[in-house]
Amino acid sequence: MRRAARPFLTALLAGLALAAGAAQAAPERPTLAGFDQPALAAAQLGVIVNDDDPDSVAIAAYYMKKRGIPPGNLIHVRFRPGRSVLGHAEFATLKREVDARTPRAVQAYALTWAQPWRVDCMSITSAFAFGFDPAYCADGCKPTKPSPYFNSGSARPWDAYRVRPAMSLAAENVDEAKKLIDRGVAADGTNPGGTAYLVSTTDKARNVRATEYPAVTQALGRTLPVETVETDALENRPDVMFYFTGATHVAHLDSNAFLPGAIGDHLTSAGGALFGGSQMSSLKWLEAGATGSYGAVVEPCNFPAKFPVPGVVMAHYLQGETLIEAYWKSVAMPGQGLFIGEPLARPFAGVRQRTDLPGLALEARLFPPGAYELRAAPLPIGPYRPVGRAAVTAGTRTIRLDQAPPAYYRFQRIEPDRPAVRPSR
Repeated sequence: MRRAARPFLTALLAGLALAAGAAQAAPERPTLAGFDQPALAAAQLGVIVNDDDPDSVAIAAYYMKKRGIPPGNLIHVRFRPGRSVLGHAEFATLKREVDARTPRAVQAYALTWAQPWRVDCMSITSAFAFGFDPAYCADGCKPTKPSPYFNSGSARPWDAYRVRPAMSLAAENVDEAKKLIDRGVAADGTNPGGTAYLVSTTDKARNVRATEYPAVTQALGRTLPVETVETDALENRPDVMFYFTGATHVAHLDSNAFLPGAIGDHLTSAGGALFGGSQMSSLKWLEAGATGSYGAVVEPCNFPAKFPVPGVVMAHYLQGETLIEAYWKSVAMPGQGLFIGEPLARPFAGVRQRTDLPGLALEARLFPPGAYELRAAPLPIGPYRPVGRAAVTAGTRTIRLDQAPPAYYRFQRIEPDRPAVRPSR
């Protein structure tokens, strides 16, 4: 594994010695006491339930229990279920009720129904995130208003941008929703292996993301296997963690094994039309075993900026963010796109200390880039005092303090880095 973040070695050692040198009770070797790997927590997720829909009520109850979401975060609304589209006037009333009932700590929403998936020209997940706004729609092949949350380093979107990203726990029925939820919970902290499959199809109009695939491989190929495949559909793959393609329908999905927490989507015009559409519903990804997917609810044209950027969603997910954060941050213009899946799935959480190397050696699948403050203490309970600052760059997997004296250390991110990735149009 490559070694990175070497600026720590010169920027912090003097302060480390001062902080730990006088501590008689210091450990025999440097010890990690904490690392700030920011991500959305259960207490920050609001769960919106339609009390007129028995399936929504059952899904909400199951999800609240499985994720330990505080009872006060359950937000009740009522509307006639079973429709694909809500009018913007009816939605405006619901949105006012939701806003009034949302606890201040809530940063994002889980919706507990598959229908409706649209509010006039917007997806229902984007309508709850931004409020209904025609600027997030497009009449014809035009760009839409961009999301300020795109590729953000923030773990608190409401506080930072006044946006609460939403994701639908969409499923054919309650049993399928429970399976989805269970997959998300089972994924947490597993640091799975698996492969990212970037599929380049013969559908030229929908294969527009393929131009990004070489850059994804270069940036993330050392973090997990990335395989670019020229085919119209994968078949019999045992280790799918990411699967990105462009097609109206994707064959052989059920022949592949999706790992818990896996993400898959197909760039097409109407994948977000979950039931009764002429193109493959994004629900098919979840039914095949994926934990998250995305699809357009009205014709977006083939603007890559209106669909997930594979390298962005992969990077944020691998840095330990939740599914809802990583997926939302990967779409520059999400107004016409529907996010579905288990929002809090977090397979790549966790930082490990290696004890087979001298000094303090930390490993993660990817460290969130940004400015960090290092604190040291002679005892696990503190007091912790600042001993230095340093920058972690994008792509860092290992942090080494080769000459760190014995002490307990905490790393806290004080300034997130916003990578310089721009959407394609």
